[in-house]
Amino acid sequence: MRNIYRVGILIGMLGTLTLTAQNQPEREAWLRDAGFGMFIHWSVDAQLGTVISHSLVGASEDYTRRYFEELPKTFDPQDADPDRWARLAKLAGMKYMVLTAKHHSGFCLWHTETTDFSIEHTPYQRDFVAEYVKACRKYGLAVGLYFSPEDFHYLHQQGELIKRGEKGDRPAAANERYIAFVKAQMKELLAQYGPIDVLFFDGKKNFLIDALKPYCWSLKPDVLITRGEIETPEQHLLGVASDRVWEACMTMGTQWQFKPTNESYKPASQVIQLLAETRAQGGALLLNIGPDGLGELPFEQERNLTELAAWYFINHEAIDGVEPWPVTHEGDIWYTKARDEDVVYAILGGQGEWPRGERREFLLHAVAPTEKTKISVLGQSDKWVEYMPEVDATSRFRKAEKGIEVSVVRAQRIYNNHRWPNPVVIKLEHVRPAFIPPAIRTLPVAADGHLQGELLSLGDEKSVQAGFQYRLKPKGLNDITKHTDWKELPAGEFSKTGAFSLSIPDWSPGRYQIRAFVKHDYISIEGAVEELLIP
Repeated sequence: MRNIYRVGILIGMLGTLTLTAQNQPEREAWLRDAGFGMFIHWSVDAQLGTVISHSLVGASEDYTRRYFEELPKTFDPQDADPDRWARLAKLAGMKYMVLTAKHHSGFCLWHTETTDFSIEHTPYQRDFVAEYVKACRKYGLAVGLYFSPEDFHYLHQQGELIKRGEKGDRPAAANERYIAFVKAQMKELLAQYGPIDVLFFDGKKNFLIDALKPYCWSLKPDVLITRGEIETPEQHLLGVASDRVWEACMTMGTQWQFKPTNESYKPASQVIQLLAETRAQGGALLLNIGPDGLGELPFEQERNLTELAAWYFINHEAIDGVEPWPVTHEGDIWYTKARDEDVVYAILGGQGEWPRGERREFLLHAVAPTEKTKISVLGQSDKWVEYMPEVDATSRFRKAEKGIEVSVVRAQRIYNNHRWPNPVVIKLEHVRPAFIPPAIRTLPVAADGHLQGELLSLGDEKSVQAGFQYRLKPKGLNDITKHTDWKELPAGEFSKTGAFSLSIPDWSPGRYQIRAFVKHDYISIEGAVEELLIP
């Protein structure tokens, strides 16, 4: 084992100067516009198909020893192809990638002077981070690295218990050595591979992350730190549009790393819907893949990315460089607005398979036409349906009493069965908001057992209906595919802004999700989600 501590302390001392204490605004603006990235969870235990790293917490000494000593001897992922992953990401519309350079286990995917627990000391031997960075740059993708400051291998070497929720309850000198160790690793990652665009520090906020953030900004002032600095909801979306930049992290299945059997994957149509929702709410979606122990990407994940690529190729306008519309959605129809153009996109979710040549009508309550309004369907000319000369493919609209009525044909041939299961997108040029929406906020459940919300604005109404929605949260991983539909509690009538509350109903034990809502005509506007545990 190399003696890294003296070197690490010196690097830590040299890195105390802080040039900036936060992300640069232009870097956060870049993420808001980029909007879509690929997450890659992959480490030495992908050979086993287990949850990444976490099997070490509470493990026996025999398991721990074999994990650290034996697993590296068989790690030889000759099928790993970061060039292929980057190509898929590019086609799917992703603008950046984030690789687990080091997860909680401490296994490093680069050549490091800090530890022998790294890919250099496996049959594979090559520096995988270097290969990954090269692939990102080849396809014009921003380079992101996930880094876990918590390091189970380091703790084990120090004779400490492997645990989560590190609180730094050790002597100050030991904490300083720990900080120096992770700083030495970050120094390598930021110095050896050219510009690193994004850093993702996993784990709960603690003394390690507090030390690393200013240190990294002192080395690379323009590096964007996501987790550890901005809101990064995991396995769920923020739920509301936000003026602040945020990034949702989502798996295709139920596990971050490769799971060999009994995995349940989201269909591509649901992944596309999640992307639409994220962009409508002003966030970025970091969608995860998990290569297996040989480096091969699971069939289902690659096929999902390919279907996503087809959808993005047609509808990229509705995803790239957009911002929220005053109303984010009407049911399964989600809105985005081109940032610098007078253009709104209605992403028509919840339509099922839409046969080619079929016309459908929609009443959009949140959009009103102007004298200059034009509409079209992204990806098609609206002039011809193949083999159907009798079908008029023209997109039409007319002003409605409340909004705009649109009538469109799905004309483009995408699949040979002439059906398309994914959202069609209507482009609406030169339109305006149909109304000023009310605003609502969900507050944490009160200590006295009341659901709480706050009506922030009535919009252009004199009074509104407001209340609460709830659903039971599935046990285990917060898998969005397992959620039940939202149910409404009785709403009340409000003619002024302010807080309101409702006593908790007589619910059975479980973990519930709660959100406040307010109704404007036919549209329900929801606040962010809070959780409630009933023992």
